[in-house]
Amino acid sequence: MTTLLYDGSFDGLFTAIFEVFEYRYKDVEIKNRETFQQENMFAEIHEVITQQEKSERVLNKLEQNIGKSGISQLIKVYLSEDSELEQLIFSAVKQSIKHPNDNILQNFANDEILKISKICKSVSRERHRMTAFVRFEKMQDDIYFAKIDPDFNVLPLIRKHFKDRYADQKWMIYDLRRHYGLFYDLENCEFFYPDEKLNLNQYKEKFHDEEKKYQTLWQSYFTKTNIKERKNTKLHIQHVPKRYWKYLTEKYNS
Repeated sequence: MTTLLYDGSFDGLFTAIFEVFEYRYKDVEIKNRETFQQENMFAEIHEVITQQEKSERVLNKLEQNIGKSGISQLIKVYLSEDSELEQLIFSAVKQSIKHPNDNILQNFANDEILKISKICKSVSRERHRMTAFVRFEKMQDDIYFAKIDPDFNVLPLIRKHFKDRYADQKWMIYDLRRHYGLFYDLENCEFFYPDEKLNLNQYKEKFHDEEKKYQTLWQSYFTKTNIKERKNTKLHIQHVPKRYWKYLTEKYNS
C-alpha cells in the first residue's frame, strides 16, 4: 500500500492522481496531509508537491472524456468535504481513462458513481439555499456584509451569482465555519483569508445606524404580521430550514 499525502488543495489532489499513474502505483490511497492519521504502519508514504501543470494535464484529459459538466460534478464532490472525496474522484478518473468513450458519471450501477451523483445534488441544493437565504447588513464603511455557515463549502459556487446580482455595491460574504470569505469592491471579486476568526461581537458594533433601524423595523413588522392561528411550523421549516433562520433578520430573536 502506498499513501499519497497532498496539501488539501484541488490542484494538489489532481497532482496526486497524476503521480499515481506517473509512478505506476497499484495499491494506493490519497489522503489530505492535514487530517491524515496513519493506520497502516507498513504503508509507504509518498509526499505530493502540488504542481499546476500535472493537475491541468489530468483535468484536460478528463474534460475530453466527461466534458465540462463532468468536471463541475467532481468540483462539487471536492467542495462537499466528504470523508471519501479523494477516493470518489480518483475512482471517477480511473473509470474515465478505462472507458474514454462512455459517460461514466451516468453509470449509476456503480456504487461510487451513484454516491458522486447524490453528493452533487446535495451540494447544488445547498448552493441554491445560500443564494436564496443570505442576508446582507450595512456596515459603517458602507460595505454590505453577510455571514454564512453552509453544510458544504459552497462559497466558490455562489461567487458569480452575487457578483452579477449586486454589481453596484461593495459587499463581503464570510463563511463562519471555514473562516474565509469573498470581497467585491465594484471591480474585482476575490477570496480573502483573515489571520484570525471573525469576532461576531466586534462586527455587530460596526453596524451602520440605518442598518440598526432597519432591523428593528423589520423584526417589528414580522411579529405583527405573524398570525398565530395561521402558523404552520412544519411547512415553514420545510421551505426555510431552521439552520438557515440565522440568516433572516426576522428570526434573530426566535
